[in-house]
Amino acid sequence: MSMSFTADKQTLEDLNLLGRFKPNSIYYLFSKIKTTGGERLLEQMFQQPLIDPDAINKRSATFRYFQERQLSFPISGEQIKLAENYLTMGGGSGLSFILRKKLHAFLNDDGYEKLCAGLVATIDVLRTFRDFLQLLPDYEEAVALRKTLSDISWLDNANDFSIMTVAQYDRQLRHHHQAAMEQVLEGIYQLDVYITVSDVARQRGFHYATALPAFPAVFRTTALRHPALPAGISNPVSLDENANVIFLTGANMAGKSTLMKSIGVALYLAHMGFPVAAADMEFSVRDGLYSSINVPDNLNMGYSHFYAEVLRVKQVAAEVSAGKNLLVIFDELFKGTNVKDAYDATLAVTAAFARYHNCFFVISTHIIEVGDALRQDPGIQFRYLPTILEGAIPRYTYLLREGITSDRHGMTIIENEQILALLKD
Repeated sequence: MSMSFTADKQTLEDLNLLGRFKPNSIYYLFSKIKTTGGERLLEQMFQQPLIDPDAINKRSATFRYFQERQLSFPISGEQIKLAENYLTMGGGSGLSFILRKKLHAFLNDDGYEKLCAGLVATIDVLRTFRDFLQLLPDYEEAVALRKTLSDISWLDNANDFSIMTVAQYDRQLRHHHQAAMEQVLEGIYQLDVYITVSDVARQRGFHYATALPAFPAVFRTTALRHPALPAGISNPVSLDENANVIFLTGANMAGKSTLMKSIGVALYLAHMGFPVAAADMEFSVRDGLYSSINVPDNLNMGYSHFYAEVLRVKQVAAEVSAGKNLLVIFDELFKGTNVKDAYDATLAVTAAFARYHNCFFVISTHIIEVGDALRQDPGIQFRYLPTILEGAIPRYTYLLREGITSDRHGMTIIENEQILALLKD
């Protein structure tokens, strides 16, 4: 097994996983964080999915713990910012430093006032956080944090902010308890993430997946949907070593790409220990995830769209043949070439990949004849998303069915839009 979970730039973009300021990204769904340290921790979790099943399940259990308690984060963003700035501000400490700051205040230097405001905010944060930890008797990290805060014996009596006491408190917090303050801030950031993410899970009806060892390979869920679609249709999906390929067909707009992205996003979030838009999900940990959904051409390199597709398939083939345990998603293989070559290539590549039973593959195509040629392979599941014609109007159920589609409604849609009539006029 790899030491880290792999999802390259193409895959991250295909699945729209990252992007703090992208309103439609998966990251954005969970980004209601109140602290800058929490934002940093959330980004780290997104960029470094876990591969150890025990670590994944432990993190999931922590999110579930906070979701069940429905607690609100007790510290405002403004408070924590003041405390952070105070604890990391430059300059010395002690009485001589405080006196210098006080003297400078008479010369319109607001350094002393800022120091006092930061100190007061920090003490309020520590008190609030200490009281909040009492609500978490079963939270493992709370034990050490409560002990750390109990060691600051003067915290409850810190009401006098004369120059002498400010100097004493300042030296205690920013020097004597410096390491402890770093630990407390980290604990605050963790709680910010756990509470925020679990709130999103509760509001959107997400669930938690169970991580399993890499072998035997399995991916199962009774109800999968895309997390960005609150009213999205759910479908069961199941892959294992004996049925490791889903060969997916269906008309344009029937929902193939959304379903494939849903599978990839669910696996990625599950490796993070995050809630997923998939009920009863269990999965064997993978080494990585590769997709080929929106493969761009590269004019600077002289690559056509088709050649870019070929290079992408080659890259994935090298990873698969190296023995890695992967989920691979190919949406419309070889759509950049003629139908005959696309048929031959899709058939050959799908049959070759299917022999790697340690990997999972989800492959879609409009060339449904490929499915007929692959029917004898017991490791390939044939699924389609139907289109129902109501008169001349197509309706999409987004419900996964077994088999290969026979839908050919492209001309109906073209006629509905009256394109040919426009050209006649």
